[in-house]
Amino acid sequence: MDVPAPGWRFPPDRLILSCDEVHVWRTTPGRPTVCVESLEQTLTADERKRAEQFRFSKDRMHFIVTRGLLRAILGRYLATDPRTLQFCYSPYGKPGLTGDDGNNGLFFNVTHSHGMALFAVTRNREVGVDLEYIDAHVACEQIAERFFSPYEVGMLRGVPQQMRSGAFFCCWARKEAYLKARGVGLSFGLSQFDVSVTPGTPAALLNTREENQDISCWSLYDLSPGSGYVAALAAKGHPERLQCWQWSEEEPSKFTARRL
Repeated sequence: MDVPAPGWRFPPDRLILSCDEVHVWRTTPGRPTVCVESLEQTLTADERKRAEQFRFSKDRMHFIVTRGLLRAILGRYLATDPRTLQFCYSPYGKPGLTGDDGNNGLFFNVTHSHGMALFAVTRNREVGVDLEYIDAHVACEQIAERFFSPYEVGMLRGVPQQMRSGAFFCCWARKEAYLKARGVGLSFGLSQFDVSVTPGTPAALLNTREENQDISCWSLYDLSPGSGYVAALAAKGHPERLQCWQWSEEEPSKFTARRL
């Protein structure tokens, strides 16, 4: 897949999502009150009730904005009112579209961390995305020994100390993205497969200990979300192109994504 250089562009007025590419949107959920109120109007009654259950206003606003932006982004691809979108969930909580919208072949995944959110969108292929904030205070080696495979732990120990924290979160993002694309969640076990760990090496699925699972059917890529963050994208098959878009409140609301 053709991965662009780091940097997120504003999308063109005529936005096209073909079946052989993946689009990833980057947003910063912190928004002015008027924007939050506008996004909240696109949520369903159940979603608003869920928002009210958050104890802290910061968490409540984050949920409203992230869900509202997801609806806005998907609404563009479907050329439909975001308020009409209906979601369903897998047994492990992976969201998807239902109703007439589900027949469009649109797949998506969402991740957020420390004020940033990423939305991956594809057609006719499963996709997963994970974003991690690099926290140097996390006991990465101890966590890796508990959750990572022996191969990954060995590779992590070989990374220079000053690079080890970044390598740990990069590995975690790659593994999470793959599990999210599969829709199985952490119940599957992070140690059941291996990904590349060494800094500077491309993201890759290296091996799996799961029966009847062909990892060659999956693609794994690193993203460059911004300083202090790492992110990874997993997709079924081998898409040919990746487009990275930056959400802007100044974008004209009239444009919609078109299908090739």
